[in-house]
Amino acid sequence: MGRVVVVGSLNVDHTMRVERFPDVGETLTASGFASGLGGKGFNQAVTAARMGAGVVMVGCVGADADGDQLLRTLSEEGVDAGFVRRDAERPTGRAHITVDDEGRNSILVVPGANAEATFPSAALDGADVVLAQLECPLEVVAVAIAAARAAGVVTVLNAAPAQTLTNEFLGLVDYLVANETEADCLGRVSYHGVAVITGGERGALVLVPGHESRRIPALAVSVVDTTGAGDAFCGAFAATLANGGKLGDALRWATAAGAQTVMREGAFASLPSAIDVEHLLSRAQARRDAHS
Repeated sequence: MGRVVVVGSLNVDHTMRVERFPDVGETLTASGFASGLGGKGFNQAVTAARMGAGVVMVGCVGADADGDQLLRTLSEEGVDAGFVRRDAERPTGRAHITVDDEGRNSILVVPGANAEATFPSAALDGADVVLAQLECPLEVVAVAIAAARAAGVVTVLNAAPAQTLTNEFLGLVDYLVANETEADCLGRVSYHGVAVITGGERGALVLVPGHESRRIPALAVSVVDTTGAGDAFCGAFAATLANGGKLGDALRWATAAGAQTVMREGAFASLPSAIDVEHLLSRAQARRDAHS
């Protein structure tokens, strides 16, 4: 079993369903509301564990009921939460999510205790892959990525939420995963690792140094809610690499994990199991065989 160390956020999500996104200054009536667990780090850690990797979570939650629930759920999912700090001054992070009738989302995050995350070097013991995002302080992520690179551990960065990153920092990243908006935000950077640019129903563009770019097609599914799809993609991608899979295997599993997620509402509630992904890949292969 490979080992993935996830450095990232842990939040409680508050999701509202609307027919369309409101304009500036406009008030709309939501058709539904739900509360659940989330945060990019939490979602990615849970997905990686469900894909069969051993997972260690590094982050910070508040000394409150939300933090209790997140830690309890990580344990139930088989994720080692021994490196998740508790902060008495800040509440557990929250995300306010709006989802329209087409399944698209917009998200506002209140970092809370995520802002107090630190990276202990002991978390790297036995690691095969370090997976990080940008909902924790950038300096913490930079320490984690640099420590992983120094230890010979594969580094995966999900460049979300979008922000500008330096060439020096990106030089420590083996695999960069970003959606099209996040990739645009990076600007004119010099990056020499593997880049995966996700595009929803348009699939993903894969850029490998020394090779022509290639498009990984999306799987045809009915979209209900895109929240958490990128996190499922990253969690499955990192888990497959940690378990010894090649880039093609990681992309195949990641694409299916993301597709499985959009067919259900919510983030944590929609994260797939390995069986879900295997079934979706099998159905996709059967459709290809039927048309060949």
